[in-house]
Amino acid sequence: MNFQAYISKIRTLLSYKVFTIICFLLLAILLYGALFYHVKPQTYDIELFSVADKTIRSPKTIIDEEKTKEEQQKAAESVEKVYTFKKEKVQNRVSLINSIFGFVEDINNENDLQHKEKNDTKSNKKLLVEKLDILKSDLTANVNEDVTKSISDKALEELLKASPSELEESRNIISNQVEMVMNDKIREDSLSHFKNVIAEQIGVSSIPPSLREASIELGKYAIVPNEIYDPELTEERKKQEIRNVDPVKILQGQVIVQEGYLIDHEAYHQLQLLGLLKSDPTIKPYVGLGIFVLLIIGSLYLYFATFKVTEEKKQNYLIMLSLVFIISLILMKIVGMMTNIQLDNIGYIFPAAMAPMLIRIMLNERFAFILTIILAACGSIVFHDEIAGSLNVEVAVYILFSGTSGILLLTNRNRRSNILQTGFYVSLINVLIIFFLLFLGNGQFSRMEYVYYLIFAFVSGLLSAILTIGLLPFFEACFGILSTLKLIELSNPNHPLLKKILTEAPGTYHHSVMVANLAESACEAIGANGLLARVGCYYHDIGKTRRPQFFIENQMNIENPHDRISPEASKDIIIAHATDGAKMLKKHKLPKEIIDIAEQHHGTTLLKYFYYKEKKQNDNVDEQAYRYPGPKPQTKEAAIISIADSVEAAVRSMSHPTPEQIKDLIHSIVQDRLQDDQLNECDITLKELEVIKKTFSETLNGIFHSRIEYPNQ
Repeated sequence: MNFQAYISKIRTLLSYKVFTIICFLLLAILLYGALFYHVKPQTYDIELFSVADKTIRSPKTIIDEEKTKEEQQKAAESVEKVYTFKKEKVQNRVSLINSIFGFVEDINNENDLQHKEKNDTKSNKKLLVEKLDILKSDLTANVNEDVTKSISDKALEELLKASPSELEESRNIISNQVEMVMNDKIREDSLSHFKNVIAEQIGVSSIPPSLREASIELGKYAIVPNEIYDPELTEERKKQEIRNVDPVKILQGQVIVQEGYLIDHEAYHQLQLLGLLKSDPTIKPYVGLGIFVLLIIGSLYLYFATFKVTEEKKQNYLIMLSLVFIISLILMKIVGMMTNIQLDNIGYIFPAAMAPMLIRIMLNERFAFILTIILAACGSIVFHDEIAGSLNVEVAVYILFSGTSGILLLTNRNRRSNILQTGFYVSLINVLIIFFLLFLGNGQFSRMEYVYYLIFAFVSGLLSAILTIGLLPFFEACFGILSTLKLIELSNPNHPLLKKILTEAPGTYHHSVMVANLAESACEAIGANGLLARVGCYYHDIGKTRRPQFFIENQMNIENPHDRISPEASKDIIIAHATDGAKMLKKHKLPKEIIDIAEQHHGTTLLKYFYYKEKKQNDNVDEQAYRYPGPKPQTKEAAIISIADSVEAAVRSMSHPTPEQIKDLIHSIVQDRLQDDQLNECDITLKELEVIKKTFSETLNGIFHSRIEYPNQ
């Protein structure tokens, strides 16, 4: 039992949905298993203050939160207290001095006037006490500060005893000195210094000696801090400094500890933080890999769910895509194990274009691009530069560009030599990609390393082509894929069956070639598979080789054998060529599409000539007995071949047909097929039939064009 038979047997046991889910589940398990080792964190059995037996590098980039907080704390502590200069305090303190002197002057003026009215009945001492009480009361009631507690009674008495001129002089001097000193920035810790400064300046001024002590006391009282600590601004500065601190990172590839060095607290802390200690395992990489696999499988599932083909084809496509993907993963793993050779970037030798080219040939470009993206993602994990859990972006870019170039450069898939040629072009693209990556990284490489990279690039491209050529027949045989390459091989005139037609039924061979020309041009005109139609035409009448003389195109200079037998016998012989042809094609293991064309190219049409011939002899003849067994054409290609077969035979029987006659004949044959319901089971449209008729007319007019008659000499 071959591979297809096994798959068919499984399909009969399982529904499409169950079969598809099982396929995706198996693919997910295989993908997870293949990448598991490459994301598994490498852990070490290490103790604090032990000696490292190997150099350990960081597998990833992480932030050391503890160290970052320490740096932020240091930055915050380095911020000095922020002070704000209050310029308004200068004028406030000057105004306070002026207010005190103003109260003193007002009290002196008022009390002196009252004293005169009372004819000096009170003693001077009693009057001074009264003035002092009034002054203290006014100051307490009208000044925000408690001046009376800060300025002694003695100083106030001296002010009350002074004359107006002495007060005015003292006020001016004190105000000026206060303003001068307060214009400097005064903090709490330097307040005593500035009080001494103003005391010295007032002490050497022209203030009368009787007011000097009081003036010094007032001046010192007026001096207050004008540069005030701002806690909010200080806190904002601290926050800004904390924000300016860059996170302390352990970078991917950074050496944590060198071989032979002592593992101190710092190194041990970093190993612990990276999860490299066996005593502190982590499951995060496995969860991440699970998400990665889920994304890939989920994307493929959704794409297949919306792909508009039959369920059987979907399953075949899924199995083919999975097999190609698994083969690529195996190759990727093999190349990954070559890292022991101690060659950097050994991943560049991976045949990245193989899978995309295979899928493009067997399926289509869209599937090929999807697989290229998936392989690039997997390659970034497999070729991780011996740092488990990391991604090699350079290899991912290389695989992506190499695979894409394989898809785009494989323009002509009709010959296997084109695949080899594409492999050579891919090698050149690989060289450019590798040097792009090397130069962009601005690394220093020896001449020998450049030679290695050139070898990797060429081996990758050529190996992709060789593996594609080698694996393609395997997939074609296992899945019965009718690829372009397979069709080209089947069109080779040296094929045993074609040689059989050519030697045993040359007229049929010529007829098949003519039908092939018609069918191919018509298929290409409506977007069908022209190559399939051509090759199908070559084999569609292979059944005629069993009795070639019974078919008119092979009756060259011989009597028509149908004249000697009954219409019923003739009918059986003619009809049998379709079923006989299908049996012969199956025996030689030709693709199902070719066999279907051989079976369907006559559909269930009526053998009119022999039917009416029998009807002349027997009115009760069964029309159904004179029809081909079918089935009717199921595809556009089979329908076109069916029409082309009749058109070519009919036109060939005409003598010097004109373009109008050819056009009318084609139209009548197509209408006959429509009225006989022969095209009901294929998806061909009336618009496409009009295009087909036009194409047939143009092709036949080119074959049967008018020739100039040369005079006989």
